[in-house]
Amino acid sequence: MSLAIIIPYYKPDFFEDTLNSILSQTDQRFSLYIGDDASRTAPVNLLDKLKFECPIRYKRFENNLGGKSLAQQWCRCIDMSIDEEWIMILCDDDTVSSNLVEEFYKNYHQFNEKANVIRFASKVLNMKTQELSQAYTHPIKENIFEFLERKTNGMRSSLSEYAFRRDSYLKYGFRDYPLAYHSDDMAWVQFSEEKPIYSINEAEVIFRLSDVNITGNSQLKRQKDVASQKYFSDLIRGYGSKLNKRTLIFYLMLYEKNIKQSRKLNNSEWLFLLRYYLRFFHKSPVSFLKFLRRFIINSQK
Repeated sequence: MSLAIIIPYYKPDFFEDTLNSILSQTDQRFSLYIGDDASRTAPVNLLDKLKFECPIRYKRFENNLGGKSLAQQWCRCIDMSIDEEWIMILCDDDTVSSNLVEEFYKNYHQFNEKANVIRFASKVLNMKTQELSQAYTHPIKENIFEFLERKTNGMRSSLSEYAFRRDSYLKYGFRDYPLAYHSDDMAWVQFSEEKPIYSINEAEVIFRLSDVNITGNSQLKRQKDVASQKYFSDLIRGYGSKLNKRTLIFYLMLYEKNIKQSRKLNNSEWLFLLRYYLRFFHKSPVSFLKFLRRFIINSQK
């Protein structure tokens, strides 16, 4: 088996749909791992009812870890797997098209050894309106800086859409941001090691947008803001010198705006931004002067 599908389980609401989408795979060459994060509703009866052709391992953890660190719960579930070369983390309320594994193997010779991260097309199911979006597709090959630039234009992305090489995961792990918000984004940046992300647009992951998941829960805004601040800071520090001017300015402005939503920037944060704005003063003097005005006004308060 070259592919491990790993489900960190906690919410029972749509889990049967998730499992049925796995059962319907036209190619059963994968291992399935389910890590139960001390859920209130263990899925044992459901697992006994369904008949899986693929190897499956279920483990119930006695302590809830996802409530403290969702990224660590992902890692704990990955530790259940054995030696599969590629790993896919599927959220417990998402589903996949029946040809996903089949397309993985059809394209295997195209991406193996040439990419550390692959992604599938996706659709969004809005549980409030019951509307299913059109498929989001991607360039077949895209380097990570093109990926980040498309993110500035509103490109959507979620954990379940990706698969990644075990070796890359073992080297970098997942950044432990609050709610694991942006932990997957940073992972794709690091895991890729500047190799192109390879896209398989012939298979789809359906992301379920609802109040029971992090993306759709407006009550988690404060924690998501803190996670965003850490992500933007890490991204700028680690990759700012390689981003083009437009993309770097975008992330600098997001970092500043995100902090201002909850508090004033401190001196070290202003100096951090100033250092990067100075790098492209000659390329974008207007952006620099606008920032300098904000910096001076802040210093006078």
